Amino acid sequence: MADRPVSPSDAHFSDEAVAEPDATSEETTAPDATAEAAAAAEEIQRLEDRLLRVTAEYDNYRRRSVTDREEAVRQGRRAVLVPILDVYDDLARSLDAAERAAQQDAGSGSFDVLRQGIDLVFQKFGDALKKVGVVPIEAVGQPFDEAEHEAMMQQPAPDGTESGTVLAEIQPGYRLGDRVLRHARVIVAE
Repeated sequence: MADRPVSPSDAHFSDEAVAEPDATSEETTAPDATAEAAAAAEEIQRLEDRLLRVTAEYDNYRRRSVTDREEAVRQGRRAVLVPILDVYDDLARSLDAAERAAQQDAGSGSFDVLRQGIDLVFQKFGDALKKVGVVPIEAVGQPFDEAEHEAMMQQPAPDGTESGTVLAEIQPGYRLGDRVLRHARVIVAE
């Protein structure tokens, strides 16, 4: 069978079987291929645009998450530190009272020992607050600044003092980093 000569009558070698594609077939495939290429290019562009949007949204989410986490830490620190500041203020008032008592009872020295003990605790407490970033707000003698001070009352300005200057501090204010932890309550010159 392999040695048999090939005759023109064999079906798979006939002119009909090896017919060349006609022109109408080429005309229909060329526009189809162009349309498919255009559709594919549009799909690629759409997907690239979507990828850019999703990437931008993810970057924004990541930045927002970092900012939200930092804000949550600040709020947590604030929630802990504000009540502690009240205790610190009470300790300062106790120190003032012990100093007055020590001056009145200068002979016995018992109040002086009490004052020294309170002063030591007060200094350690202040150092601990500084270590976590809490610093007092300077108020007396400064121009009133509503971002840092809370005016409790106004008094006539003494000679040589400008109106709007803080005359006295009723309750100290504190800052944690660049944010006000508690406003200083002050008396302002009229």
